[in-house]
Amino acid sequence: MKYVIVGTAGHIDHGKSALVKALTGTDPDRLEEEKRRGITIDLGFAHLDLGEDLRVGFVDVPGHERFVRNMLAGVGGIDLVLLVIAADESIKPQTREHFDICRLLGIRKGLIAITKSDLVEREILDLVKLEAQEFAAGSFLDGAPVVAVSARTGDGLDTLRAELQRLGREVPPKRVDLPFRLPIDRAFVMKGFGAVVTGTLIAGRIEKEAEVEIYPLGRRVRVRGIEVHNQPADAAVAGQRTATNLAGIEAQELARGMVLAPPGWFEATPRLDVALSLLPSVRPLKNHARVHFHCWTAETVAEVVLLDAKELAAGQRTYAQLRLAECGLFLPGDRFIIRQFSPLVTIGGGVVVDNHPAKHRSSDVEVQRFLEVMETGDAESRLELLAEQAGEASLAALVARTGWPPEEILRVGKWLEVEKRLKLLGQPPTLFVHAGYFDVLGRRVTEKLEEFHAGNPLTPGMTKEDLRGRLAARAAGEIHLPSATLFDAVLQALGAQGKVEVRGETVLLAGRGVQLTPEESGAKDQIVRAFESAGLAVPSAKEVLGDLRIDRARAEKILRILLKEETLVKVAEELIFHRAALEKLREILAQRKAVSNRISVTAFKELTGLSRKYAIPLLEYLDRERVTRREGDERIIL
Repeated sequence: MKYVIVGTAGHIDHGKSALVKALTGTDPDRLEEEKRRGITIDLGFAHLDLGEDLRVGFVDVPGHERFVRNMLAGVGGIDLVLLVIAADESIKPQTREHFDICRLLGIRKGLIAITKSDLVEREILDLVKLEAQEFAAGSFLDGAPVVAVSARTGDGLDTLRAELQRLGREVPPKRVDLPFRLPIDRAFVMKGFGAVVTGTLIAGRIEKEAEVEIYPLGRRVRVRGIEVHNQPADAAVAGQRTATNLAGIEAQELARGMVLAPPGWFEATPRLDVALSLLPSVRPLKNHARVHFHCWTAETVAEVVLLDAKELAAGQRTYAQLRLAECGLFLPGDRFIIRQFSPLVTIGGGVVVDNHPAKHRSSDVEVQRFLEVMETGDAESRLELLAEQAGEASLAALVARTGWPPEEILRVGKWLEVEKRLKLLGQPPTLFVHAGYFDVLGRRVTEKLEEFHAGNPLTPGMTKEDLRGRLAARAAGEIHLPSATLFDAVLQALGAQGKVEVRGETVLLAGRGVQLTPEESGAKDQIVRAFESAGLAVPSAKEVLGDLRIDRARAEKILRILLKEETLVKVAEELIFHRAALEKLREILAQRKAVSNRISVTAFKELTGLSRKYAIPLLEYLDRERVTRREGDERIIL
């Protein structure tokens, strides 16, 4: 089954709702006030089966100028526009505004219905048809069918259905593989069920019992039930009018403009970079002007920051940043409308190019180039540019930034990796790194190590944590630190090239390490001799270092080098032994084991000739090394 959404458009009292009722048998005016006043105040919905696995859903929008904001909440997801013009009044102000809105939203197809054909003479009807054709000339409705109909007599309805069927077959299907998004246009309580929201599913597939997130609330809830065109369903797909019963939230917490989407995939945003166009008939738009912003079912106030001029002339197009009063979920490619702050009239619209931009200054040439690629470039160019801008980006971040499914991002990323423009890290890949940034990090690692070795000749190398911290860079007012995954990959690549060595948590340039002066080499030998000649009755480190001719700071560094090399071994806080002395002690205990595998503290002291000051710490060291095991007041020699 193919699902197509048709939106009505036209002036108040031109017969939009009556026409939808005549076509479908359903009255889209659901509110009591609407029926009493005979006008559509809020969105109405109905559906029509046209055969050949084609179902049309109608979104009936208000025609009165006071309710244009409600019209905008419903027109975003439509595939075809049904422009309604009454034969007895022809083209009126709201006809023009609705038509401008449809053009700005990028709607590609539609048809024109001349309603109330039974109220005028044939000559008048032909004249209105001609006026409608002239009105649509040069637009997406240029050459579109113009059908005269009467909802009262039924004349022309069959022709209209046939044209809807023909156009519906030509509409490209919506992408079910994209992450689902359901902009909410109504939220209410249904007795016995709880919170219910409705909307047109603009992408993807949503299933019963699925967990969803409500943006920008950040609340996760469960889909208790689904209805599609007023019928229970296990799932809804892109293009369908959908009602979902949500568990875990109250209806009063929900509002028009919120969006249901996969949990954790997206982030609400307070800023958008857009391509913005003004209508030819409006006043110029000044930089930093406030406007009313409409996208899907969302409405908020926005500040317009022009990126290349102090004002935008009527009929012109430019890149701009919209700073929103309220955050919302918007993705690149989403169409929007702006209305003048006061009085409320439609003045322009455009398309979202970047949904998570930094704040820009005017006349930023690099930003302009970035937006040109993001708007018109192919998928490969856009993904590479996003990775280049970020340096590194997670798969989740790229989904949030593009709205593409993970599979598509991986496909494009792997192609760019083959072209050596990106590096994909992780198994399976979850991190996308721009090749240029990877190379820059490699150069900075070697530079930082050179600096470190020059300033710290007695330290073998830098700790990984310190080195990674020194790679942090400031961008857009924020500090960016390479992720641990990327940092390890850079070290691995430099190691494979023979440029660095990684020894545990220490990193050093290949072939480098501790560099001692002749004076320091002599001090090192003196320390070794002092501990080696002492055997097990060692002096304190303080005494040994105090006899050296170099300063205390360098002496302590040399001592740490010997400990790291394991020439010396620290047994306790104040006891350091030469490795040879400890190896000899192991031999003594092995000989003792041939006689008895048990030894007391007293026997150990007699065996080694040591005082308790040395004996107890050595026995505890031997326990840690699993040479002995304490059992009561004795040790078992293992």
